[in-house]
Amino acid sequence: MSRVGKMPVAVPTGVDVAITAEQITVKGSNGTLVRKLHPLVAIKKDGASLSFVPANDSAEADALSGTFRALVANMVGGVSKGFEKKLALVGVGFRAQAQGQKLNLQIGFSHPVVKDMPEGIKVATPTQTEIVISGADRQVVGQLAAEVRAFRPPEPYKGKGIRYVGERVVLKETKKK
Repeated sequence: MSRVGKMPVAVPTGVDVAITAEQITVKGSNGTLVRKLHPLVAIKKDGASLSFVPANDSAEADALSGTFRALVANMVGGVSKGFEKKLALVGVGFRAQAQGQKLNLQIGFSHPVVKDMPEGIKVATPTQTEIVISGADRQVVGQLAAEVRAFRPPEPYKGKGIRYVGERVVLKETKKK
């Protein structure tokens, strides 16, 4: 059996988990997340913990039990604490500004780049060169951060562009004559 799938998921106080035949719903202070269940994984609720059991002895059911355990653990963590990704803008004149549910970027193009944020996602700009994307759904937060970074990824010669905070960009040496 999957090592990850064997570990139970602890449900903190203030988080409500509802399991039906076809979906699991997790409600908390940061919102509500819903995921469709797979027929090869059975979820059992034991007080304040959830355990995941493969429905049969196949390798696919074993792998899916670990996958669903990780997904539900992320759902529980998201509705209780939330997830965030931090991005940094490196470059002369590069600026970011959060305007409600929109992110306005000036990153060296002739026009500003505007990115709309979906429901449940918050975007903040503590300074003009920092972006903080936060929300309850880990996948959506990571995907949005990747989409914003894709507008101007760090280039390898000067390192200008949008990067994750803590990301290390290896700079190339320029061509010599």
